[in-house]
Amino acid sequence: MEDSPIVVPRLAPPGAGIPAIERVVGGAIFAFNRWRGTRERFAARFERERGVIAGLCRGGDERMLGERVLIPRLRGLEDSSRFWSVWMTLDHLRIVNDQITRVIESLTGGRVPEGRASTAAVKPSAGVGPEVRGAYEGSCDRLVALAASCPTLRTAVRYAHPWFGPLDGAGWHAMAAMHMGIHRAQIARILADAKGGAS
Repeated sequence: MEDSPIVVPRLAPPGAGIPAIERVVGGAIFAFNRWRGTRERFAARFERERGVIAGLCRGGDERMLGERVLIPRLRGLEDSSRFWSVWMTLDHLRIVNDQITRVIESLTGGRVPEGRASTAAVKPSAGVGPEVRGAYEGSCDRLVALAASCPTLRTAVRYAHPWFGPLDGAGWHAMAAMHMGIHRAQIARILADAKGGAS
């Protein structure tokens, strides 16, 4: 029996953002955490979220990790990102981690990256599979290594995040840790809903 075609639900377009109140409150919390945080604390959070994601992925079989699941919109998640598989989520994290690495590298070198950061430009491929796991881990390794090697992340030049405005290198490093947490929650919900649907 052939698999049924995937019916893609109608969602907001990529880049539509999150509700204004969530952006304002989230921005204030993010700013406070940046103010009181340190490079070491954000690095530790990044690795902690990475470890939880790895554990979640070990708990799912190949079919479950590749299944697209429509979940409720979580805080910090665009509507267009609600119908992803775990593999798609890892692909998104790979893309964002590598982009943040390039941004930090530019800012610590005294250069503002060209162009504008866009949430619409970092969406994953719907056809991605288990091969993404190694690419995702590589993106984590590169970001961690760069952040640890920079003499300082408190750069004089800044680059704007589409929701939270201009950030220095330390701000983008903090963003990487927070971003991993948002998508760790997404992966947990995808797997929980996939298991619920299979029972």
